[in-house]
Amino acid sequence: MPSQKLWQESEQTHPPVVHRIKKDTKQELLAVGLGMKMGRKHTMLWQPLKLFAYSQITSLVRRAALKQNENNFNYEKAHNFKVHTFRGPHWCEYCANFMWGLIAQGVRCSDCGLNVHKQCSKFVPNDCQPDLKRIKKVYSCDLTTLVKAHNTQRPMVVDMCIQEIEARGLKSEGLYRVSGFTEHIEDVKMAFDRDGDKADISATMYADVNIIAGALKLYFRDLPIPVITYDSYHKFIESSKITNPDDRLEAIHESLMLLPPAHYETLRHLMTHLKKVILLEKDNLMNAENLGIVFGPTLMRPPEQNTLATLNDMRYQRLIVQLLIENEDVLF
Repeated sequence: MPSQKLWQESEQTHPPVVHRIKKDTKQELLAVGLGMKMGRKHTMLWQPLKLFAYSQITSLVRRAALKQNENNFNYEKAHNFKVHTFRGPHWCEYCANFMWGLIAQGVRCSDCGLNVHKQCSKFVPNDCQPDLKRIKKVYSCDLTTLVKAHNTQRPMVVDMCIQEIEARGLKSEGLYRVSGFTEHIEDVKMAFDRDGDKADISATMYADVNIIAGALKLYFRDLPIPVITYDSYHKFIESSKITNPDDRLEAIHESLMLLPPAHYETLRHLMTHLKKVILLEKDNLMNAENLGIVFGPTLMRPPEQNTLATLNDMRYQRLIVQLLIENEDVLF
């Protein structure tokens, strides 16, 4: 009887025909799904299916991550280390060695309280789990920090405001364009900062739905890092300048993949909501272009504090949001 080693060598030298058939079949099925024509010299992609197939496949990883995090929403987050002077003896929570010195012995994460050497902070993984006791407010708080602290998929401000608007305000004329009273919007902000998800934003407290819409816009404006982050800003702007519609959408989709998961999910949820708004354009008189004008500067801001550059980019910001709304079902 041949030994197991000889059998394995035989398998490697002469792989089973079944395996080859399955592999070829999978390749052919994938090609059909992508609209591709198999060939040795070249592979041709049907143009009408190109964007749709590309967007669906490249979104699989993102959607799988969101599905996996459906219960615990374990988004990756870097630590927010700041130099700290410790009173009494302290040990590094990364290398377990003593922190020497009288002042500025190491760094502490202001979100979760992790204490490490300054040198060790470079090697600490992005596993920060913010402590609610350290989160002083909801507005002006980093988006990922907020959702991790509250263990939610999106900021509660976004979920609660959108839910309230869709319940009683989708047909409101000039929704998101008409401003509510500033004092009342500030009241909503203070309510979220004070009570979190227990804040009362019902019609009993705020009959004017424009106040809730204004509070939602204010939340996005107050974010220290915009929903469309500084790191991806120029990629989005360059994508909007592409003249070919299919190539432009493909570039925007690639830009979306650069967003942190919490930012991506928040933007996706908002675009789904705004798509519902434009479907009732006959009642609220708000189309995708109007919403792009409103939300463009709110969702994305240039990393450089340059007034001239900001003014020049405004039309591209509007166009980006408009395209995200109109093509929400393809891009996300």
